[in-house]
Amino acid sequence: MKERIKKIRTKYQLNQEDFGKKIGIGKTSVSKLESGENNPSEQTILLICKEFGVNEIWLRTGEGNDDNMFTKLSEDDRFSISLGKLSKSDNKFIHNALNTLAETEPEKLKVIEEFMRKCLGI
Repeated sequence: MKERIKKIRTKYQLNQEDFGKKIGIGKTSVSKLESGENNPSEQTILLICKEFGVNEIWLRTGEGNDDNMFTKLSEDDRFSISLGKLSKSDNKFIHNALNTLAETEPEKLKVIEEFMRKCLGI
């Protein structure tokens, strides 16, 4: 499991300290997990899976190789998770933008959608 934990961290381009912060453990603990000195607790495994969208079976066993690293989500599930993450943000711009989009008239939303497709390629 130690190699898989390191793969997740490097996939997200995080150092050990920042990876640890996301799951509530210290840099030293991450280092010990990646070296195999310590095994992750059940709570740590679940936090890694939740925070990074990792397939729990892959993390525990390696089953399916790296192709099975991430949980496959439906678009609705992805949207719900993203909305949940955004709602926890302290960024006032995000809160204002979400509220404004939710309250905008359909005709204006079409203009905004066209703008975003051109500017952001979405």
